[in-house]
Amino acid sequence: MRDIKTILSESKTIVVFGLSAKTERASHTVAQYLLRAGYTIIPVNPGQTEILGQKCYKSLEEIPGDIQVDIVDVFRKSEDTPPIAKAAVAIGAKCLWLQLGIENKESLAIARDAGLDYVEDKCIKIEHSNANL
Repeated sequence: MRDIKTILSESKTIVVFGLSAKTERASHTVAQYLLRAGYTIIPVNPGQTEILGQKCYKSLEEIPGDIQVDIVDVFRKSEDTPPIAKAAVAIGAKCLWLQLGIENKESLAIARDAGLDYVEDKCIKIEHSNANL
């Protein structure tokens, strides 16, 4: 598994799974930060069509197959993450990232068994800032 700095420096496209349209939510703040940092953001939220000027998808499977997803950054409850991990594997993502406070052993096993990098219980915005990228 690559270290966090390597994951972040080699990634270009980040799915923000559970991205909220509400500006006060952590997912929104993180996605804005990632956009400013130069990443391509793909929102996944079944209740929205666009967030932060980006087309929003209802699921990972809806993302066009010609888009290489580097990181699936998850803002969902820990118990909701195994199906997301399976979908991340299915779309060929390189890394499954569970945000601060989110941990799941089954999701870890799914990601690791498929060869994905895996990060849990860490904020991608904080880690990016700390990595000085």
